[in-house]
Amino acid sequence: LGLRGKLPEVFAEIEISYYLLRRLLGVKTSDGGKQAKVQKLAKGEILMVNIGSTGTGGKVEGAKSDLAKISLTQPVCTQEGEKIALSRRVDKHWRLIGWGEIKRGKTLEILEP
Repeated sequence: LGLRGKLPEVFAEIEISYYLLRRLLGVKTSDGGKQAKVQKLAKGEILMVNIGSTGTGGKVEGAKSDLAKISLTQPVCTQEGEKIALSRRVDKHWRLIGWGEIKRGKTLEILEP
């Protein structure tokens, strides 16, 4: 909630620079050894993207070494430069796999009532 014209843009798709953790937190491998390694982002993969206090689903549209384009399942009111957290579904639980920063995105136009 906020005054008209005072809130940040509403994004439906974001481009991010990201960093992945080396190993998954709280998950052991099946042989009981070290923690499982975090795999690179794959095109078409579904992630949970936390932006500020908002958690929404996101589909990876494309990923390079440290840049990715994610289309969000629900539009999010945020701004460029905002920090985000990335989580992946592992054994029916969402696990933190990395973090990033919004570089740019596709905004939605809000119509006046």
